[in-house]
Amino acid sequence: MTTANAEMLEKIKSGQGFIAALDQSGGSTPKALKGYGIDEGEYSGDEEMFALIHAMRSRIVTAPCFNGDKVIGAILFERTMDGEADGKPIPTLLWERGVVPFLKVDKGLEAEADGVQLMKPNADLDALCERAVAKGVFGTKMRSVVNLANPAGVKAIVAQQFAEAARIAAHGLVPIIEPEVNIKSAERDAADRLLLAELVAALDAWTGAPVMLKLSLPTEAGLFQPLVDHPKVLRVVALSGGFARPEACVELAKNPGIIASFSRALLEDLRHQMSDAEFNGSLGGAIDEIHAASVA
Repeated sequence: MTTANAEMLEKIKSGQGFIAALDQSGGSTPKALKGYGIDEGEYSGDEEMFALIHAMRSRIVTAPCFNGDKVIGAILFERTMDGEADGKPIPTLLWERGVVPFLKVDKGLEAEADGVQLMKPNADLDALCERAVAKGVFGTKMRSVVNLANPAGVKAIVAQQFAEAARIAAHGLVPIIEPEVNIKSAERDAADRLLLAELVAALDAWTGAPVMLKLSLPTEAGLFQPLVDHPKVLRVVALSGGFARPEACVELAKNPGIIASFSRALLEDLRHQMSDAEFNGSLGGAIDEIHAASVA
């Protein structure tokens, strides 16, 4: 393990902060831009769209408040990993600020079957992992979704996540396994419990280095404590899952040992039209609020 990787590992393992999710990809980018105050009629084509989202992310990661004091990691979209800010590759810039870089590696979701949405096949995963390692990325993130408490579906989700995690870990990267339970599901609590059992079984059988888990906040506070305490888990992080930031922070604070990895709840008040002072003030307030809930 390189010195930088050892330092990143320690930061993620014991850092008092949260992980920013800056990984909206093609399908979710128009929605992210709309939230930022840029309507679809203001750009044409993917290149203009991605240039605008890159400008937004660059503004975030170069803001004075976006540093390792409270933000211990950031999850990037592939184009963001390949981009620059302040004349530096973004993973390099992040780590200079004390923020550990991660990369979203999944290719999106399959149609629902057995109450879940598996990840699409990812033939390019190994090549992408090699590029990420070369750019100084520490870990990866991949998302699938549980919509119903279907035992076969939940088992399939966890099996696929851990199979892909093994491919990723072979490159020396730390995988963030993200089987999101849909917080709008009528079977959310039962799905949480099925997922917990499958994750514990998979972790017990896992022979590699510790992994990370990114999970929806459970209906029952503290339900995921066995995962927080599991020796094969480096860190458990939570997605906001559609909760607005105040509610997401309240729910997060009920689950000791779990830290935030919020996307929309981090960025929801930021607008393209803000002055730098307004932008930095708004982002700083959001970071403070999410940090407080993460270390509560």
